Amino acid sequence: MRTHDTLPPPAEGEPADGTATTVPDGPADGLCTTLELDARQPLPELTAAVNGACDRAEARADGSVVLLRLPDAPAGTRAWPGQVDIRQINRWERAVRRLERLPALSIAVASGACGGPALDLLLVGDYRIGSPDLRLLAPVNDGHFWPGMAVHRISRQLGAARARQIVLWGDDIDAARARDLGLIDQLADDTEEAAHTAAVLMGRISDRELAIRRQLLLEAQSLEFDEALGPHLAACDRELRRLAAAAGSGDAAAESGDAAGVPGE
Repeated sequence: MRTHDTLPPPAEGEPADGTATTVPDGPADGLCTTLELDARQPLPELTAAVNGACDRAEARADGSVVLLRLPDAPAGTRAWPGQVDIRQINRWERAVRRLERLPALSIAVASGACGGPALDLLLVGDYRIGSPDLRLLAPVNDGHFWPGMAVHRISRQLGAARARQIVLWGDDIDAARARDLGLIDQLADDTEEAAHTAAVLMGRISDRELAIRRQLLLEAQSLEFDEALGPHLAACDRELRRLAAAAGSGDAAAESGDAAGVPGE
């Protein structure tokens, strides 16, 4: 996985030779923290790269966007995650969850075969762009769908009935069906241009307040009304305070302008 910046020192138990290198400027340079996935790399290296990108995104000001590049996976990558232990799986899932909850919005750009770690990252993207040749591959080992958190996200996003067709039978999903299901938001022949446009537009609304809306959406399917009411009221209170502060700043600026225009005695 490649990113715009150098990775931080590896976590304990992870390889010392980080795999992130500098890449050319991406769409809407200055707005984006970019990750490019190489599904052939070991899971600890992928985990370190995701955490490193999260560190950089959290350090940036509001208006930043995380761009996830998910290029065509090499042949033979359907099996996932390979020879790993449960601790490595736990670190990976926590890194993906951290990415999912960032205050920065994320744009996922996928092409060709997309499975395993790429599918995990695609499913947490806020806006998803696919090329016409996109094919979502079910991560299957000996005929069984890998029971990671992709199962949870697919079920939350599609509902149990549609998720069952994918998870139990290991169905692949082509680009048109992915868009119809809502797993992809846009199909584009020129994914670079589509990503640039999306980064500019989404950068204008990417902040911690929008992250709160995302969290409310994620929780909506699991919380009953009475459980959800408190978080929604808290979000409403924050918004009322923000709007009042903005209005106050506008009034103060107007008064200052009026005062500057009054001739002195």
